[in-house]
Amino acid sequence: MQVRSQRKGAVWMTAQTLVMAAASAVTMTLMSGCKPAGDAPRPLAPVEAASANPAVSATLLKQSDEVLARYRQMIVLMDGEGALKPAEREAVRSIGMLLFHDMQESIRALVETAGKSTDAAGLAALSELLDRIEQEPSWFDADRLAFKEFLTQLSQQFSTSQSIAGLKLAKRAGEDLGVLAEIENAYEQELRDTFGRFAQRGIVPKREKWTDYVAKLKGLYARDRILKDYATILPDLQARPSVTDGPEDAAPAAPATQTAQAPAATRGPTKAEREFFGRQLPPKTVLLTFDDGPHPRYTDEILEILKRYQAPAVFFELGRNLGSVDASGKVKPGPGSEVAKRVLAAGHPIANHSFSHGVMSKFELDKVRQEASSTEALLDAAGRDGQALFRFPYGARNDAALGAIEALKLRSMMWNVDSLDWSDPIPKSIAARVLGELGKQQRGIVLFHDIHARTVEALPLVLDQLKAEGYKFAAWKDGKIVAAETPAADVAPPDLAGANLYRDSVALVIGIDQYKAWPRLQHAVRDARAIQETLQTQFGFRPENVTTLTDGDATRANILRALNGMARKGGDGKLKRDDRVFVFFAGHGSTRKLPSGRDVGYIIPVDAGTDDLQTDAIAMPQLQELSEALPAKHAFFVIDACYSGLGLTRGGAPGGSANFVRDNARRMGRQMMTAGGADQQVADDGPGGHSVFTWTLLQALSGKADLNGDGLITATELAAYVAPAVSAIAHQTPAFGSLPGSEGGEFIFELASTQEQALSGDSNQLDVKTSALAKQADDARNAQLQPVAQASAPTGAAPGSPAASATAVQVTLKGLDGTDTAIATSAAPAPTSARIAAQRANDRGLQLYKERRYDEAEAAFTEALKLQPKFALAANNLGFIYYKRDKPAEAARWYRKAIEMDGSRALAHLNLGDALLRAGDDTGARAAYQAFIELSPKHARAAELKAWIEHPDSAKKPEPPR
Repeated sequence: MQVRSQRKGAVWMTAQTLVMAAASAVTMTLMSGCKPAGDAPRPLAPVEAASANPAVSATLLKQSDEVLARYRQMIVLMDGEGALKPAEREAVRSIGMLLFHDMQESIRALVETAGKSTDAAGLAALSELLDRIEQEPSWFDADRLAFKEFLTQLSQQFSTSQSIAGLKLAKRAGEDLGVLAEIENAYEQELRDTFGRFAQRGIVPKREKWTDYVAKLKGLYARDRILKDYATILPDLQARPSVTDGPEDAAPAAPATQTAQAPAATRGPTKAEREFFGRQLPPKTVLLTFDDGPHPRYTDEILEILKRYQAPAVFFELGRNLGSVDASGKVKPGPGSEVAKRVLAAGHPIANHSFSHGVMSKFELDKVRQEASSTEALLDAAGRDGQALFRFPYGARNDAALGAIEALKLRSMMWNVDSLDWSDPIPKSIAARVLGELGKQQRGIVLFHDIHARTVEALPLVLDQLKAEGYKFAAWKDGKIVAAETPAADVAPPDLAGANLYRDSVALVIGIDQYKAWPRLQHAVRDARAIQETLQTQFGFRPENVTTLTDGDATRANILRALNGMARKGGDGKLKRDDRVFVFFAGHGSTRKLPSGRDVGYIIPVDAGTDDLQTDAIAMPQLQELSEALPAKHAFFVIDACYSGLGLTRGGAPGGSANFVRDNARRMGRQMMTAGGADQQVADDGPGGHSVFTWTLLQALSGKADLNGDGLITATELAAYVAPAVSAIAHQTPAFGSLPGSEGGEFIFELASTQEQALSGDSNQLDVKTSALAKQADDARNAQLQPVAQASAPTGAAPGSPAASATAVQVTLKGLDGTDTAIATSAAPAPTSARIAAQRANDRGLQLYKERRYDEAEAAFTEALKLQPKFALAANNLGFIYYKRDKPAEAARWYRKAIEMDGSRALAHLNLGDALLRAGDDTGARAAYQAFIELSPKHARAAELKAWIEHPDSAKKPEPPR
């Protein structure tokens, strides 16, 4: 076996590329996929492709043009608005918000047209619209983001369609959303810089810069022209009631029942008395508010986040989203009313935001009263009680409108911190804006909207930081803004989500195979490339912040130059306190004994000789000095080589604190993990073309080291998985510890969402030997963790139950000085939503399938379905596990369930055909295959299956994969 004479670790993952289905619309009748196992689905008879309905095509063209025009105008209008003078900025924001709501109306109309276009000609027209969204040559990449919400709703609308053409539309929309997510992520990660690589699906990105995009839009639209076009409505948008000059920033809020100290004839009411403003709140106090809901998806996701952070909020609802009220005043609740009830059940008040989101300052008073009273009736029907609040759309109100809602016993609540989540597509930018404004004002009523995915992503970033900075949350209760109730002392606050843990991430990755004087290695460069790819694709390291040195470039001078130059990396050319640094070295290492008897470790550059380490190599004390000089909060050195002679300060920081993320953000962390001890040789030839250490490290970073399931992997958790696993499968003992200068902080990897994967005959698995090694590694880790967890579990807790492992655990491994060291980490399950827990269970099942551990995979997919009963992907994957275990009838039952949940999943139809064929149901198999071919005509198996459908004789009968 090739060895690295004392050497050599992060994550290797290969992105799956989705293949786009053909755009032609062929209408067929699709029988329900959810039939009893004994009922074979009827064959699907194809018909000729329909021509698009000209009238529908024209409507869709007009509506899509309106969506894009308003989207573009809003971007031009809002670009650089923060630098404008206050009066101009207020005008820009007012018109911008109006444009946004106009765009929402255009999207609503587009979705409504799509929902009515269910016949063959209408579906063909929708297919043409998708062609345009995907391929229109005059559009820019960022233009297509205007259609994200439309594509989301289109995918949902047609995923249960009863025609193949409808299912194909749902499939295309879903694939286009995948590309848009990559485009959006590129703008965020690259800070609106050059796009990275994208999968070639329906939309082919052009890699333009955001600044270039805005510049092109400014050639089409001008801010002054937009403001002029809306000049007639601007006074109404900026209308405000006449009040005395009472201070908006008066200290605490007055109770709602407070009366004026003098008659109105001699002194008009102040703003603080007539309306609520954020500057009335006590210092470091925040009231969260959400407008324009309820939304069928995002409101519930926001409720989950608020529950996790124990943060109250007020939800200002639009009446039209709750239902309708007829001319006689009869209330007809809609689906949104059920969402509103869930808001109330979660402990948050719901309030009035008008019925239609119109500019109420220009309405006749009867219209104002109708808008408010209709919504009041719908709120009452949803179960609202307590003193009612009202928020004017756009903040547009005058004396008459304010008086009208006050006559209805409503109290106006405004805001002083606008997240601008209605105009900003980047969650981190939204969070930074809110935190910046609160930093200036030190208190506030924050305006969010619960109708955007980006708000869902931005909210944890805001709440994490507010918690860390000691802000208090306020609530609306009994007609007053009051401090939120503090949780009981015996109720532990939930762990923070950990999103946006670092401002920026910087890495140095080194891999050396082609040594000049030392034995050559086989896999060090491959390991380094895998680490580089993983840092960039999975953990948010921007390409320009990752320096990679391999073979001839990894000289002593270049390595030291790169290490010293890391302080100049980062978003603005300078490393800062809230950044992190990761250093990976794959190559030879050596240890030199000093006359004092102390050992000193070295990493070996490509140009080092073998007889003068002090001159040619890089000593551990040098790395220690460099790490202490870094201004970054956390630094982690992973060395796939063996060392000794390092003085460690502690084994690792316990991660069991309920406020771990918050506390960790305050502590410096300098940590190192090495592949083995000074007297060991490290295997270079391991599974998957990696060293044993790096292969295990990659396994750990794929999610296996997330011991408490919180989506975060700390350096200590990483060591707790890697050390026992490597020791179990190789003759080496990884070492781990903190370097001098560390204050107990933990370097953290935040796991990204796994790309959706539906199991089928094409799904890759590890070979039998590698699968056995993976299980051996997991068993070794569990053997150390489980007894400790059970020993410290509450009395009566069953072995393996959550209670049995809901505690901090200790793992003993080698410290950096060669002595045994106990490191502590948390095994307490992190609180999370059912949706996220189901996704993680599905991800775990995929990993177990890859390792051929079918019993455990079945349990994981079953758990996912218990958490989310309509989880079509997990149903398909569970069916495939039964298929692999030679239970085709049970597999077919789960495939049918998956198709019933989402008929656009082409692979579920393919899998159903395979299962039925193995079960001897040729007729049912042909029907399932026919549906699959229509959804994925370019799949590798399509030609073979089509030939058998057309000539169902035994000679052409396909052989399902085993």
